This record gives sequence, C-alpha cells and structure tokens, in this order.
Amino acid sequence: MFWYFDYDQPLFRPPSEARSLIFQITYGCSRNRCTFCGMYKMKRFRVRPVDEIRREIELVPATHRARIQRIFLADGDALIYPQPGLLQILELLDAAFPALTRIGCYASPNALAGKSRDELEALRQRKLRILYFGLESGDDATLALIDKGFTGDEMLALCRKAQQAEMKLSVTAILGLAGRARSREHAEATADWVNRLSPDYFSLLTMFRRNNGEHFRRIEQLSNGEVLEEALLLVRRLDPQGTILRSNHVSNSLLLEGRYPRDRERVIAQAETALQAARRHPDWYRQVPDYEEEVF
Repeated sequence: MFWYFDYDQPLFRPPSEARSLIFQITYGCSRNRCTFCGMYKMKRFRVRPVDEIRREIELVPATHRARIQRIFLADGDALIYPQPGLLQILELLDAAFPALTRIGCYASPNALAGKSRDELEALRQRKLRILYFGLESGDDATLALIDKGFTGDEMLALCRKAQQAEMKLSVTAILGLAGRARSREHAEATADWVNRLSPDYFSLLTMFRRNNGEHFRRIEQLSNGEVLEEALLLVRRLDPQGTILRSNHVSNSLLLEGRYPRDRERVIAQAETALQAARRHPDWYRQVPDYEEEVF
C-alpha cells in the first residue's frame, strides 16, 4: 500500500487492496449500528469535500503517479458519497494517475439503495469497478439479530442492480455470527443467497472481538470445532457459477480457496479433512476462538 499523507485512523481495506493507494473520501460508516461490527464505532461519519480530496491528490509526487494502478476509496461506506461529488473525485483520480486500471470501495446496502442502475453505470465508466459488500448472513433472523437493517432478499435485489451495471462484487459473510442457536440456518441460508447471486468473489471470516461486546452477549459463541462444522455445512451447500471463494482473513482457522463450480468438490473435501483432524484434538475442538483485534 502506498502512503503519501496522514490517515484518520483506524484505516481498513480488503486484503485484495493491499497494493492500492487509499483515499478517505468519507470518515466512518453512514449507519454504524450493526452490533457485530466494531470497525468505526470510534468515528463520527463525515463526507469530505471534493476540494480536500483534490489537495490530497496533489500531495502525490508527479514522478510516482505512473506507479499507481489501483485506488481504494475509504472509509467503510464510500459509495454513499453524493453522486455529483463522487463523479468529480473519480474524474480527478483518472486524470492524475495515468496507469490507473481500477478503483474499489466498500458498499453498504444503504449506499446501494441510494444509487440507481444508471448512476452505478456512470461510476463504473469512470473506473469504479469493484464493490466490497458485507452480506454477513443470508438468514433473516441473524440479520435482525445484528441490526443489519435489510433482509436477505432486499440485499440480493441491491446486489443484482450492481451486477446489471456490470460492477464486480466481492461479498463477505461471517462464520459464527449467529452463535449456536442458528448456526445451521445461518450457514445454509448464506450459501443459498450466494448461489442465487453468483458474485465475482465470496469471502469468509470468523466472528472475532473488536468493539462488539454487545453482540457477544447476545450469542452463545461457537467453539473452534463448531466453526469448522458450520463452514462445512456452508461449502457443502455452496454452488454458485463463476464465483471465487476465499477464506484468508487472519481470524480463520480454515483457509479455503477455489473457483466455482470447478473446485467445489475439492473445497468440500478440504473442509471435511480439516474437521476430521480437529476431532482428533478434542481440547482445541472445544476451545472457543480467542482472536481479537486492537480496540481504538
């Protein structure tokens, strides 16, 4: 990742944006109410003026600009930026970075609901080509538990609108999010949702602690072994078309990667093997995951 100016910390980006130049065109998250998420609880949401972004672009040395091929727009909900200003920012970036091939950002359901298909197409034409979408779960009861604000069907319709605008979609869900009470329903409904959409990418992470104690008080947390059982349930049901699966977040004990439908059986076999191995270590199997990220 390239650094040319100070960021308002904490700063988050998807793993695939590791080599991208990041511009914070917003601070925080426009909704910031999901109980499981502690990314922006310490920030007040703000849309930064276009002129602030223009000045930051000017801070990048002219001799370095040809090295920048990808840009990521932060913070957690950059797509919520009002359309006229967002178009201006994209045009400024395209003019400043001659080698630029792709711009990406997180996209909340709120943000997608506020953009028409024509507006999304206009953004794509200006190189905003990939949206990172936090589904979290396809199970409506789990979505209500975390105060997501949208049902699975509502989010599916929003993501289909983005697909119709020829945007790439990278969708994320969270193992262990529903706790023991709805583990099966969460896994199966999430797989069904992904099957109906077939996003370009589908990523898994595992529920962990970061400014989200309220959510952990609402659920009975899965053990290491139960997380693997949930993952296996999910991948046995998962069968999208043209989707790349990844579970490479640091919170995951099971690392999976495959292209669907080609690698489906291999992914299932890998999850089965991991679960069998875990059962040979009952202490670890019964242990509750303790991964935790720094609290700002």
